[in-house]
Amino acid sequence: MLWNISCRILKKSKTMRDYHEYKSCIDACLKCAAICNHCASCCTREEDVKMMAKCIQLDMECATICYASAELMSLGSDRSKDICIICADLCNECASECSKHDNQHCRKCAKACRTCSEECMKMAAS
Repeated sequence: MLWNISCRILKKSKTMRDYHEYKSCIDACLKCAAICNHCASCCTREEDVKMMAKCIQLDMECATICYASAELMSLGSDRSKDICIICADLCNECASECSKHDNQHCRKCAKACRTCSEECMKMAAS
């Protein structure tokens, strides 16, 4: 009985340690997701929405992968590093697209995406 309790405590503490190890990346992913959603929403209100279509699509995809990455890291998933590599790649693509547009929401999004990509690559390399 005591052995089972000890195993549960060890497993729980490992998950919590993983969360704390990944906290910087989790925070960057959550911030990036929120800013990408905001950017997509703002892009739908631009005069030439068709011109913003690729930006909107990438914003939504980036937000989705950022949320998923943050969730898996907070769960202590063995797949965290794999998804963070994909997240970094998509963040870079989103940042590149947002950089093509001269408006404040796209500039902020590009910056958040670059920061998130850097954090994801650090996490994946650890």
